[in-house]
Amino acid sequence: MLFDLDQARRETPGCKHVTHLNNAGAALMPQPVLHTQISHLELEATIGGYEAAEREQDRIEAVYDSIAQLINCHRDEIAIVENATVGWDMAFYAIPLAEGDRILTAEAEYGANFVAYLQQAKRTGAVIDVIPSTPDGEICLESLKQMIDDRVKLISITHVPTNGGLVNPATEVGRIAREHGILYLLDACQTVGQMPINIAEIQCDMLSATGRKFLRGPRGSGFLYVRRDLIADLEPPMLDHYAAKWMAPDRYEMQSNARRFENWENNYAAKLGLGVAADYALSWGLDRTWQRCLALATQLRDGLAAIPGASLRDIGQQQCAITTFTLAGHDPFQVKQILNSQDINVSVSGPNSTLLDAQKRDLPPLIRASVHYYNSEEEIDRFLRAVGSLNT
Repeated sequence: MLFDLDQARRETPGCKHVTHLNNAGAALMPQPVLHTQISHLELEATIGGYEAAEREQDRIEAVYDSIAQLINCHRDEIAIVENATVGWDMAFYAIPLAEGDRILTAEAEYGANFVAYLQQAKRTGAVIDVIPSTPDGEICLESLKQMIDDRVKLISITHVPTNGGLVNPATEVGRIAREHGILYLLDACQTVGQMPINIAEIQCDMLSATGRKFLRGPRGSGFLYVRRDLIADLEPPMLDHYAAKWMAPDRYEMQSNARRFENWENNYAAKLGLGVAADYALSWGLDRTWQRCLALATQLRDGLAAIPGASLRDIGQQQCAITTFTLAGHDPFQVKQILNSQDINVSVSGPNSTLLDAQKRDLPPLIRASVHYYNSEEEIDRFLRAVGSLNT
């Protein structure tokens, strides 16, 4: 099936205004997502917030079905949250850890996650062990197998790190975790919406994702998946009277499904927008999206490799829509500003976001360009000309 780029761009209002290569930060929302949010906000303003939520209850409930279809799980395994970090934290801090318990993670782990490991290690006496990488940069599966013992309570990795195109072997890690009966938490913030994510294949116990990145949903939206037969064993670090029913003056009872990880108050416009974003992604097809992202990223990398002074900083045997690079003699933040002045959006990934990897590879701040299926080949060429002109 041919990819209808004209339709993708026609349904993306921002394409008229910018060359958006910051999809790993926040992608441009398509018209249906934007319309859904505005319509609900207008309804709240017209009839009241509680009343609007009551009127739209069926559509709100359908969001769980859409997310479940997106990642191939059951709706009862989904919690809708404010962002990926909240979802990840709700899962991670619910895992009971004791002194000597081991957390295995990756060299390219995201800063927010690693800070949480450090905090829990400080509180509980748990130990953080980092899985070595292969020469290509991804998790070394043989090293992971050798590190496993009875003290390993959690394997927690980031599928795609924030500082480059590396794709970690999430499915292979899942097989190892399942074989040894170890909990497996996957940060899929950069992969949901970019590539097919199948819970049955990955076999993770918990997965967190955001709405705003490749899923093209609203900022302030995200979700958490928790395997159904694990939910009853986890008590979230924070409960309210939605997550748990107050049964008696001295007793509460948590929800039996993943909604125990939610709170009562939330942004219903964003929640509805998240559901529409999932439906919209499914309508395009995640396989088609993935293949187009790979093609555009290849064009971008090949073009950068031909620019004098440009150095690609991506690693990984399998790479994705995210590309990072440096430009000799140019400050990354200034490059970002110059490109922005030409209506080209990129971002800068600082070392503190992936400190272990940055220290190991002696990485400075990196210019990050991340494509999506609605980008055109002409936009990639425009970006490459703009970068190349900085050295003339």
